[in-house]
Amino acid sequence: MKKPVLMLLIAAALVFGQADGAKQGKKQTSQAKVLTRAEIDELLSKPDQILIIDVRRPDEVKDIGGFPVYLSVQINDLKNRLAYIPKDRTIITISNHAARAGRAADILTEAGFRVAGAAGAQTYEQDGGTLTKIVPRPPNPNAKKQ
Repeated sequence: MKKPVLMLLIAAALVFGQADGAKQGKKQTSQAKVLTRAEIDELLSKPDQILIIDVRRPDEVKDIGGFPVYLSVQINDLKNRLAYIPKDRTIITISNHAARAGRAADILTEAGFRVAGAAGAQTYEQDGGTLTKIVPRPPNPNAKKQ
């Protein structure tokens, strides 16, 4: 009687271990370098040589802030927008804490872009960097309604 119970426990442990491993395998880690504030500031000092791609939603950029000039492409649209991204600049990818930015950096690197690394806007600000607060323009009362 003890042997079947022991076999059942071992089988259950293996099944749960494999399920947990599948979950962990599903979460991909990025190969991109996470840039420090100093590295970002150094890259920002050469604005004609870099391109910032912010993969956050517009509401995140509005609520948290961002960088003065950037290309906004949400992570799920990135692969479909590669043809519109210039290849002559070094790219910094941005998200809130660099997780999505890391995935975006990997996509861009695999597509042949020159990527300096990934950064988190909130992390950059917490480390003393200054973000640009985005204020939406008020509606134009003279605009024609469609």
